[in-house]
Amino acid sequence: MENGTHFRTCHLCEAMCGVAIEVKDGRIAAIKGDDNDPLSQGHICPKAVALQDLHEDPERLRQPIRKTADGWQKIGWEEAFDLVARRLHQTRKEHGRNSIGVYLGNPNVHNHGSLVATMPFLRAIGSQNRFSATSNDQLPHMLASLEMFGHQILFPIPDIDNTDLFICIGANPMASNGSLMTVPDVRGRLKSLKQKGGKLVVIDPRRTETAKLADEFHFIRPGNDALLLMAMVNTLFEENLVDPGPAERLVKDLELLQLAAVPYTPEAVSAHTGMEPEVIRDLARQLAGTRKAALYSRMGTSTQAFGGIATWLTYCLNILTGKLDSVGGVLFTQPAIDLVALGAMSGQNGHFDKRRSRVRNLPEFAGEYPASTMADEILTPGDGQIRAFVTVAGNPALSSPNGRRLEEAFESLDFMVSVDYYLNETTRHADVILPPTAALERSHYDLIFSMFAVRNYAKYSEALFEPQDDTRHDWQILLELAHRLEQQRKGGRLPLRSELGWRAFKQIGPDPILDLLLRSGPYGADTGPARKFLQPAVDLVLDILPERHPLRGLAQLSPVNRQWNALPKGLSLSALRDNPHGVDLGPLQPSLPDRLFTRDGLIHLAPRRYLQDLGRLHKHLASTPDSQLSLIGRRHVRSNNSWMHNSRRLVKGKERCTLMLHPDDAKRLGLQAGESAEVRGAGQTIVLPVEVTPDIMPGVVSIPHGWGHNRQGTGLSVASAHAGASINDVLEDHQIDQLSGTSVLNGQTVTVKVWRSGKQRRSA
Repeated sequence: MENGTHFRTCHLCEAMCGVAIEVKDGRIAAIKGDDNDPLSQGHICPKAVALQDLHEDPERLRQPIRKTADGWQKIGWEEAFDLVARRLHQTRKEHGRNSIGVYLGNPNVHNHGSLVATMPFLRAIGSQNRFSATSNDQLPHMLASLEMFGHQILFPIPDIDNTDLFICIGANPMASNGSLMTVPDVRGRLKSLKQKGGKLVVIDPRRTETAKLADEFHFIRPGNDALLLMAMVNTLFEENLVDPGPAERLVKDLELLQLAAVPYTPEAVSAHTGMEPEVIRDLARQLAGTRKAALYSRMGTSTQAFGGIATWLTYCLNILTGKLDSVGGVLFTQPAIDLVALGAMSGQNGHFDKRRSRVRNLPEFAGEYPASTMADEILTPGDGQIRAFVTVAGNPALSSPNGRRLEEAFESLDFMVSVDYYLNETTRHADVILPPTAALERSHYDLIFSMFAVRNYAKYSEALFEPQDDTRHDWQILLELAHRLEQQRKGGRLPLRSELGWRAFKQIGPDPILDLLLRSGPYGADTGPARKFLQPAVDLVLDILPERHPLRGLAQLSPVNRQWNALPKGLSLSALRDNPHGVDLGPLQPSLPDRLFTRDGLIHLAPRRYLQDLGRLHKHLASTPDSQLSLIGRRHVRSNNSWMHNSRRLVKGKERCTLMLHPDDAKRLGLQAGESAEVRGAGQTIVLPVEVTPDIMPGVVSIPHGWGHNRQGTGLSVASAHAGASINDVLEDHQIDQLSGTSVLNGQTVTVKVWRSGKQRRSA
């Protein structure tokens, strides 16, 4: 790589910050914010500078390794591919196609090459036992989008730059840089909101980094967000504040929602939520009475026992108060590569509960079972038991509940392979590890998070460094395995046409596909004088072909479609190369009804599966509020799940893996700041230092997510030196949101005791 400054997107969280990387003598000399990036405008968070640490980490694997009786040994790529394909095929042949399990981790969605190669790889595996980080994260949002708007990844995004009231519940964008809301420089945007007279309201069991900037903050008991939101719905109807505004003519089943909300008065939910009735009413009035306002919820509301209902009600409240499809409210993006429309064109809007898991009868979503049942499917004998397992860029031993049980399951497998460049808490159980190149050694285009951005935006980055000799990109690894598995399935040879197709796919890679999608999308080729000939043909196709005809779908996405006349044109891979800082495609705009994908073209305000689950919520409302300690997670801006703890510059300083609890609880338990406490749940115990703070609600304790690097046999020396403890070791994997199958990561009860070399006293 030549000396000079090169521009990329940081991929270490969802913010998509532009970075300027200075290279000198083939090495990174400095990483700074890119002032000319139209989305991030020079902002970066501490994680961005750790791109250098990741690239230069001597513990990052560069060659395949195989577990032997004498320890890990390097092997060649051909030998590794042959071994993996042979063992996976053997397992499938002896035990059936569902005897192979696959887990896809969160980093895959930051990687367009991996996304392109994943589908052929999964088809070649052929198993229904698929899992991912989705069910430990955003599944309730995807389900609500599917049920209400007709597509699983059509998310309403807060128009944070234009709003006057931002209500944030169960989310901490100051630490996450937004989540399902790609928003660099949250602090700057919230500062601008307040400077123009706007207001920030935060509701959370902890006074988070975001809450400390708020004009108004309210504690809420974990797991009770659905009750709060339903009481707000009740208030809107009781006080005649319902006004769907731009979406009114598209809303279906308003009366059903009104009827469902009747029992949930602010007085009825007050004891469970810990919030005064008048506070709840005032929140509803503020949302209804502010023309430009947005209600935003995230992990705290998603990953709890009523995560499905809570997320649905967040959407409902924005709709009932006229904030959906309204500038300053919540809007749908129009990305350069529109995966929503492309999926709908091919009938891939998403699906839910088409089949159930073997052991616990849990529903699939988009072809995946809940991650919380992985261990069940591995450890429980019988037809369909998982005997071999593949992980791709994931560390479920730390990121899924009851991690110790999952590790026990991994150890029981006949064979396991991991596509990962670290020997971590999960991959240490594998028989073979296939390491891909690092992010700076491959090109980058953010297919997924550009769909969640607070402005329409596109950016492509060339590889900054040439990969080392004899290394492979992740898409090359997945395609090679898929090809060999297909050959094995066909008896060693494929038909000539199929063989040539595989070879061509592996040869061209993901970037030409990216270019085609850019050129054929709404911001694509500027046809110039030829438009006068093409326009009538496109108009005719849109007029005469049925709604779901593939050719009509292509015409709808085409830059020649009159619907896109106002959008900038000429976008291609070449154009993005010529604009290395990225291209601003404009603010989010109202887009209904064109952006709806329900069969009847309406917004389904009260889908039946949510109404049916309200019986469970009402039973909870009628119960006595729990007095036990309730556990929640938390995140820090210098961390992202379990990814970045092998970077010295990110883990240095004050210890962040602490047990946070309120002074009243500390006094009752005899705990003091700095001493160690024992936390017990799910039959497991962890020990970590105590942090006493009034910033957490009494009766609630908090442990950060992603730590626990104290397992033997990993190759992470920096992370091991700052091991912390894994919150997922004390979370029960059998606790799920019964509606969606999402893991309950917030609101499980735990006991806490003083820990002094095994001596204990006073517990709760």
